[in-house]
Amino acid sequence: MSRLPLSLLLALTVVGCASIMHGTTQDIGFSSNPTNAKVTVDGQPRGNTPVVVKLPRKDNHIVRMELDGYQPFEATLTRGTSGWVWGNIVFGGVVGLAVDAISGGLYKINETQVAGTMLPANGVVQQGKPPADEIRIAIGLGHDVRWQRIGTLTRR
Repeated sequence: MSRLPLSLLLALTVVGCASIMHGTTQDIGFSSNPTNAKVTVDGQPRGNTPVVVKLPRKDNHIVRMELDGYQPFEATLTRGTSGWVWGNIVFGGVVGLAVDAISGGLYKINETQVAGTMLPANGVVQQGKPPADEIRIAIGLGHDVRWQRIGTLTRR
């Protein structure tokens, strides 16, 4: 009976720390206002909002939400390096690092939730006037050239 070289045995036992710890895919939640928008990721239909989609960690993804009577919402989900990369360097060495880089376990998708606000197709937003003691702030992933600055928040 032949013996496996120590390096091969080590490589087989210590494979991708990040792949083992959190896998090569990540759950991302999608919601929209109004709800029931059709969600496509990288051109593939993934359901209607609200929906949770399992996406490969190793890629950036293009998201599009569409709903009749509303302008489409688009966003790009980007990847970053997972904290488990340090575990690979310490415990898995080059082999673990290589396994995670190839499988995608080395990465994480930076956004875990995507909330799209769907604007009416005619561009007119019908909203009531907020009470005098209320401030409403909307945060979006992009901007519309028709928007204009009406004020700046400062810290006191």
